[in-house]
Amino acid sequence: MEEKKLDINSIIGFILIFGILLFMMWQNAPSEEELKAQEAEKQAKIDAQKKAEAEKEDTKVVTETDFTEAKDSAQVAALQSKIGAFAYSVATATSSEKEINVQNEVLDLKFNTKGGHLSEVRLKQFVDFDSVPIYIVKDGNSVFNLQFQTTDNRTLNTKDLYFQPTVTKSGANTIVSMKLKTAQNKFLEYNYVIKPNEYMVDFTIKSQGIETDINTSNPITLDWSQKLYRHDQSISYENRYTRLTYQNDGDVDKLSQMSDDDETVDELEWLSYRQHFFSTILVADQPFNNVALRSKNLVEDEEVDSIYTKQFATKLDLPLSGANLNSNLKLYYGPTDSQILKQYEGNIVESIPFGWGIFGWINKFLFIPLFSGLSSFLPYGIAIIVMTVLIKLAMSFVQYKQYLSQMKMKILKPELEAIREKYKDNKLKAQQETMALQSKAGASPLAGCLPALIQMPVFYALFMFFPTAFALRQKKFLWADDLSSYDVIAELPFNIPLYGDHVSLFPILAAIAIFFYMKLTTGQNQMSAPQQEGMPDMTKMMKYMIYFAPIMMLIFFNQYASGLSLYYFISNLISIGILLVIKNFILDEDKIHANIQVKKAQPKKESKFQRKMKEMMEQAEKQKQMQEQQKKKRK
Repeated sequence: MEEKKLDINSIIGFILIFGILLFMMWQNAPSEEELKAQEAEKQAKIDAQKKAEAEKEDTKVVTETDFTEAKDSAQVAALQSKIGAFAYSVATATSSEKEINVQNEVLDLKFNTKGGHLSEVRLKQFVDFDSVPIYIVKDGNSVFNLQFQTTDNRTLNTKDLYFQPTVTKSGANTIVSMKLKTAQNKFLEYNYVIKPNEYMVDFTIKSQGIETDINTSNPITLDWSQKLYRHDQSISYENRYTRLTYQNDGDVDKLSQMSDDDETVDELEWLSYRQHFFSTILVADQPFNNVALRSKNLVEDEEVDSIYTKQFATKLDLPLSGANLNSNLKLYYGPTDSQILKQYEGNIVESIPFGWGIFGWINKFLFIPLFSGLSSFLPYGIAIIVMTVLIKLAMSFVQYKQYLSQMKMKILKPELEAIREKYKDNKLKAQQETMALQSKAGASPLAGCLPALIQMPVFYALFMFFPTAFALRQKKFLWADDLSSYDVIAELPFNIPLYGDHVSLFPILAAIAIFFYMKLTTGQNQMSAPQQEGMPDMTKMMKYMIYFAPIMMLIFFNQYASGLSLYYFISNLISIGILLVIKNFILDEDKIHANIQVKKAQPKKESKFQRKMKEMMEQAEKQKQMQEQQKKKRK
């Protein structure tokens, strides 16, 4: 074995490195002036910390850790030094924290003596997509807190204080009183009235005799936040319809649908923490002013199985009546169902997004009553089909007018092409002659567009109706387990962007139906609409749309409500049937052609608008001729 020897070069290297390190430490050592500056900075920080602690002693902000159960005089005295007069409530409590359970036929409620508010709200008649009970409030997802200053300069939060509970009966109603006492007859009270079969809870915040304990010259601030649980199969679809909605001064408004948002409003009458099919709604007896609303999106990745969708928060100052609180409110915990919400005053049914303007009216006064009537005696899937048939039959005259206009344009196509060829060097004259021929024959491209525009309000109203129809929730039809969510015929082992991780059959059927319908109508349009000079080639665009529209239907609706896809599938099938009937049994091309010739032979009385258009075009033609003559003279 080779003997290990001491390497002199290594020793010299280590010595040199050590020397270099010593030199660098000496070189970078702070000077005497720098040491003094560092010491002064350190002392300044110590002084600032002492000052902050002194200020904190003057205005004591009490936190949860300051509260413990106090039974003997020493504990009471220690607690009084921390929270002042409100130590009375803790000292007289039977336990530091206790839950009070109250139920009616639809709600299972738990009130916590710590904070005095609801710690759990379960809707007894509903479960989520995975058969788990629906909880609106649970495991600390909701915080309801009043913050105020005391007369001895303390800042207290009710969420950290202990209330004394009382449960009584008044007829069929159950009354839960939570009192935060400073003496036997001096208290801040939360009063809840739970009625039979009601989702709405009467809620009063009032005080008595504590004006000597609370500094009423400073605001008493209500801070209420809630994280909203996920309940639906598709978290992205549910999150799209999860939104903070409010009514102020009679107008209904909303925070942003998908991004974080905040707003400050006055004259707030009610606000809704809407979680798609379930809502928490606060209704005020008297409007609140200077209310700060905030919405935060909690779904960072829609592929992750998230617990919450959004977090909503509200901050406002409670008004005083004299020197005391007396705010009468209502709390709604229940389904976002128009049939239930419209029973309550305050217009809270408008928290459901029916659509704006005429679209909302169509839903509220036509589709909702129609579907409610049909679904009262038919299975929900059959009710959708019957409603679709009735809507398409009612709109069939629009399809008739549209097809008639296309057929007239098809008959006139040779004459229109002849006019364009004759006046190919004078586009303005060609346009005049084209309009004159269409007017005499009673055919116009607008006659085909206007019927399509009439259908748009119906189309959009139905697009808003199905995703918000609570009646469709968890209703089965054929292979669809839930008509308010997507249907699944195959699970994918991977996620396709925009499409998802599953295959839905109803969107596939709807895409096939819309393809064949567009194939029929596009072919007719191509025969009837000659290419306009200077305009895009609509024939090519329509060829692309035949394939683009079904693909968009297939992708976009794969994660949408299967009830909506079912509607479009049936709707397009009926449209194909109506089109074939009109084409083969109602409209006769020879008769239409003969009728056009008769109209062309008859003197056509021009309307004021037509005369005005003709005069404008003639003036434009004269100006063009004058410009051309001037150009020739210059040459």
